[in-house]
Amino acid sequence: QLRLVESGGGLVQAGGALRLSCVGSGSTLDSYNIGWFRQAPGKEREGVSCINKSGGPPTYADSVKGRFTISRDNAKNMVYLQMNILKPEDTGRYYCAASSWYCGLESYTRYRNWGQGTQVPVSS
Repeated sequence: QLRLVESGGGLVQAGGALRLSCVGSGSTLDSYNIGWFRQAPGKEREGVSCINKSGGPPTYADSVKGRFTISRDNAKNMVYLQMNILKPEDTGRYYCAASSWYCGLESYTRYRNWGQGTQVPVSS
């Protein structure tokens, strides 16, 4: 059973940067597409980015294109989300999730495995 654990969140000022990490255990991440999602208080969970297992180009939400970069290190069983030029509207709890067949941002229910999330508050 794949387990995911996120880390790297924390308070950051607008314009700053953070790198989130997602480590897998119980199974190798290279068998999965990995997505990053976020949820702000009172809002729906939204897709941020996804990287597929076959090495194709990642997918990004329009709101983060040009600022966020997703990458994976299969040797370390990890996926990263580099977040630059952070804005207050990026505030939320960030989750990584795994799917063996889906790599999209529209439907978070298609991801079977989820971490507990890491909090990212961005101050103005």
